[in-house]
Amino acid sequence: MTSDFQVVILAAGMGTRLGRPLPKPLTPLQDGRSILRQQIDNLREVLEDVPITAVVGFKAAVIMAAAPDLLFAYNPDYARTNTSKSLLRALTTSRSGGVLWLNGDVVFDARLLAHVRPWIDADESFVCVNRAAVGEEEVKYTLDGQGFIHGLSKTVSDGLGEAVGINYVADGDKAVLIDNLRDCAETDYFERGIETAITVDSMRVQAVDITHFAAVEVDFEDDLRRANRIHWSNRADREVG
Repeated sequence: MTSDFQVVILAAGMGTRLGRPLPKPLTPLQDGRSILRQQIDNLREVLEDVPITAVVGFKAAVIMAAAPDLLFAYNPDYARTNTSKSLLRALTTSRSGGVLWLNGDVVFDARLLAHVRPWIDADESFVCVNRAAVGEEEVKYTLDGQGFIHGLSKTVSDGLGEAVGINYVADGDKAVLIDNLRDCAETDYFERGIETAITVDSMRVQAVDITHFAAVEVDFEDDLRRANRIHWSNRADREVG
C-alpha cells in the first residue's frame, strides 16, 4: 500500500465553450464556492494533507490568488495546447509516487474519492468511468479481453461508458505516460497519451466504475445547471447520512 502520492488539477485552459470571463475552475456554484474550491474541499475532506498542484495558464494569477493554499505549475503554451501538455508539465515536475489528476471543471461527490482510494493505495493506474450514459461529445472507453482499458477517446466506437475526468497514474507507469504525452500533438487531450501508452507500451489501466457517484464536467451552461442540481442533492444526502 502507498500513501506517497499527490494530486494535480488541470486548470490552464481558456474555457471558451462556457463563455465566462474567468477560467472555468473559478465558475461559482450555488453555495458560493467555485468549482475549484469545491474540488479542494473534497480532496481535503477525504485525502486530508495530500499535496495538490494546479496547472495554470489562462489568467493564472487569478487562480493562484483564489487558491493560495495550492502548489502551482505553469503552462505558458495554454492558448495553443490542450490537456496532454498541461498533464505532461505536471508529471515531469512531480515528485516520486503516483499522481491522481482531475480536470479543473469537474463537479463531483466527495464520496467518489473514498471509493477510489483502494486503487490509489495499491498504486494501480486507473480511469474513473460512468457506465450510465455514453454522450457523443464525451470521452468514451472500451475494454480489452482482460478487463483493462483499451480504447479511450471521443471517437471510440461502441463505448461502454464515459470517462469522467478523474484519473490516476501509478508511480511505475509515470515514465511511460510521460513519454506518450510528449509524443502527443499540441491539441491532443491527455486521453490520447493514455491510449497510446496502453496500445504501444502495454500499460495496464483499470476502469473504476463510479456510476453511483455524481460527477459532471462543466463545458456548457446546461452542464453547470446539472452540476448544481447534483451538487445540492449530494450535500443533502450527506447531511442526512
